[in-house]
Amino acid sequence: MKVVIALGSNIGESAEILESAVNRLNNIITVTHLSSFIETEPVGGPEQPNYLNAVLIGESELQPLELLHAMLAIETELGRAREVRWGPRTLDLDLIVAGESVMKTPELELPHPRAHERAFVLEPWLEIDPDANIPGKGSVYSLLSELHLAE
Repeated sequence: MKVVIALGSNIGESAEILESAVNRLNNIITVTHLSSFIETEPVGGPEQPNYLNAVLIGESELQPLELLHAMLAIETELGRAREVRWGPRTLDLDLIVAGESVMKTPELELPHPRAHERAFVLEPWLEIDPDANIPGKGSVYSLLSELHLAE
């Protein structure tokens, strides 16, 4: 199943952390595309440093919850501490889309419930998949255009 994962970091050597996360993800899925790393301002939460963000596309044989658990383990391995909601972090991995899966559980909502509102997800995703769509929301291109118009 095709999966889209957003990556972010704003503590430590963010580029090295993101590269390490991609390498670890490639051990559990087949990474087929990786966007450029882009620097973005934090959205919400306390004052904090800018983020380095990226999006990858891969093929996974894992079910969405299994993949989520593997992603959480990678976050922990690379130093993620969940201290402040929307606070600074060593690594943040978000499962944005998993095939055409639409689900809402206490652990996981797919597609990601706020991805369509986040330029730091949409811009790098569009770079590697110009025809991308978020199930139930529309084309990534249109969603990003709407965000830019709202600014």
